[in-house]
Amino acid sequence: MSGAPAGVVVVGAGLGGIRVAESLRANGYTGPITLIGAEAHPPYDRPPLSKSVLLGKDDRVDLKPTEYFAESSIELRMGERVSAISPDDHTVTIERPDDPAHSETMVYDALVLATGLTPRALPGTEGVQGVHVLRTIDDALTLRGEIDSAARAVVIGAGFIGCEVAASLNQRGLSVTLVEPAPTPLAAALGTEVGALVTRLHQANGVDVRTGVGVEEIVDDGTAVTGVRLADGTALDADLVVVGIGSIPVVDYLDGSGIELAPRESGGGIACDARGATSAPDVYALGDVANWATGDGGTRRVEHWTHTVEQATEVAHRIAQSDNMIPAAPAYFWSDQYGLKIQVLGRPAPTDELHLVDDDGTKFLAYYSRDGLLTAVVGAGKVGAVMKTRPKLLTPTPIADVLE
Repeated sequence: MSGAPAGVVVVGAGLGGIRVAESLRANGYTGPITLIGAEAHPPYDRPPLSKSVLLGKDDRVDLKPTEYFAESSIELRMGERVSAISPDDHTVTIERPDDPAHSETMVYDALVLATGLTPRALPGTEGVQGVHVLRTIDDALTLRGEIDSAARAVVIGAGFIGCEVAASLNQRGLSVTLVEPAPTPLAAALGTEVGALVTRLHQANGVDVRTGVGVEEIVDDGTAVTGVRLADGTALDADLVVVGIGSIPVVDYLDGSGIELAPRESGGGIACDARGATSAPDVYALGDVANWATGDGGTRRVEHWTHTVEQATEVAHRIAQSDNMIPAAPAYFWSDQYGLKIQVLGRPAPTDELHLVDDDGTKFLAYYSRDGLLTAVVGAGKVGAVMKTRPKLLTPTPIADVLE
């Protein structure tokens, strides 16, 4: 067993891991903090991967300068992964992918799990050159390295990542087809009416949007991808294929730990109470992998940047036993496509009533309501108008008051 002192061990060195460590120090926690990340790179931000990195504007998107970790007394251990957890012993087992014989046990006082997601792959595409998923900086740089030698791309899945990748590849000069089995892009998140506005945006920029159809198979010549065959029989030529069909919470290292997982039908991931505590003492989870209880008796696993930051703040307060106030804030996320910022404030549901209040053919602003109350606002190129509604989403606000 390692002779390292106990303290807070954070598994996952992405946004959630960095923010919980940062917030612990800000709230007066003086004990050891160890941040363990499976990737060899220093902690970086993921949203730019599908945008500025693919566009060639950025090579590094580090969350903190290198000196921050030493200055904040945070031990950073990259290129290592936790393979097992023993809540009874308050230990984690650490392995190194580049050294299979290496195994180390570390003791913790508090453990934070922020291991994120792994992308779903299309079966049978393993090892086919030109077929990509996008989750890591290495994924983004590998895809970017193939853009100049490609002419045609097919993006499978029109969620936020798929739409952003389609926009970036289009801006890099490729002929892009965006394929989505739902009626519109972003239908599951924002409903079909706003999804139709997003379709219009892509089509106006030259992307071929194919909705209401799935993928039958990826076609290759034995080495590299050559095309995609859709379920309706359509054949699409392709030099690049990017698969964005969702992701799976990374929880394999919890096998045998006894830590409760949320059922798949409620989003999966690690089951937590309303402040991030798991079923094991002194173990917390946050970010994309965590399924937190909600005030209405349900649970929710959310895959958005600001949500992860808010959860990290909450968990750090709990561990540090801080009485500092956490300001209330409505849910918020955004997506950049074709130089246009699409913002979502609140929690829209596809079944909400939509009120489109401004649309000039490119930019738009829409409110969502449920049972007569405002639930969310979505805007494209309407930053000021969206953010002005923040106070109205913190208390029950009749939609009539917003529309008047």
